[in-house]
Amino acid sequence: MNFYIVIPAHNEEDHIGLCLESLVQQTQLPKQIIVVNDNSTDNTATLIKHYTDKYAWITSLTINSSEAHIPGRKVIHAFYKGLELLDDDYDIICKYDADIIFPKNYIASVAQLFKADKTVGIAGGLPYILNNDTWIYETVASKSHVRGPIKSYRKACFKAIGGLKNSIGWDTADVLLAQFNGWNIQTDRTLHVKHLKPTGKTYSKNTKYLQGEGLYKMRFGLILAFISASKSAFNKKSLAYLKNTTIGYLKAKFSDTTPMVTEEEGKFIRRLRWKNILKKIF
Repeated sequence: MNFYIVIPAHNEEDHIGLCLESLVQQTQLPKQIIVVNDNSTDNTATLIKHYTDKYAWITSLTINSSEAHIPGRKVIHAFYKGLELLDDDYDIICKYDADIIFPKNYIASVAQLFKADKTVGIAGGLPYILNNDTWIYETVASKSHVRGPIKSYRKACFKAIGGLKNSIGWDTADVLLAQFNGWNIQTDRTLHVKHLKPTGKTYSKNTKYLQGEGLYKMRFGLILAFISASKSAFNKKSLAYLKNTTIGYLKAKFSDTTPMVTEEEGKFIRRLRWKNILKKIF
């Protein structure tokens, strides 16, 4: 299977070398890697060049977007700039973050997930973060969810969902839309990647309402949005997160923010979320 990988990178001098080194050491190599250097002001470009000079199948692109780390928008903008450089001769398209260290069998294992079941549209492993010298599972999502930093899509699924939404919540919307279009999601729970920067570490205070905006744009409805925010707040041990997410949802609702999914897709999403909630209760 031909794997194409796009890696957005903004000021990743501490991580990009480790990420790329783990990818060039894969037992199954990707066909192409595009590293998008997004307005970096540190040594990121030099480290990328070390790999582009050495490996013909690794290419870099420099773009100049905002320095602000706006969840969803900045990374997806960079992803699409990289995607523009790729042809259509891929089986699997991947959006990987620059702060990931992949085990040597990662691509081969993900390829096997796709090969074993033709209905699998999105696949991946599980991210682990360092906590007191121990790598622990990053509990911001269930182990059945393929996380944003390590997304791999079958071409037909990627096209069916209309690619990635340029918005906060894109890495939940893609999974829900894949299921709407009849695709399954698969994780290999034995396949652990090292996530060097915990989720949200680089977010600014100005983004605190965006999670609620994302839930509104996915047409969750207020009750489901509150349940989802409560679960995340519990995991984060933060009542402020629950308050800010609820405020963000209401701000989006009363400002007539445009949803990122259709009404039909929204109905499917709500039914699916309620089904999963009821399954856990009963």
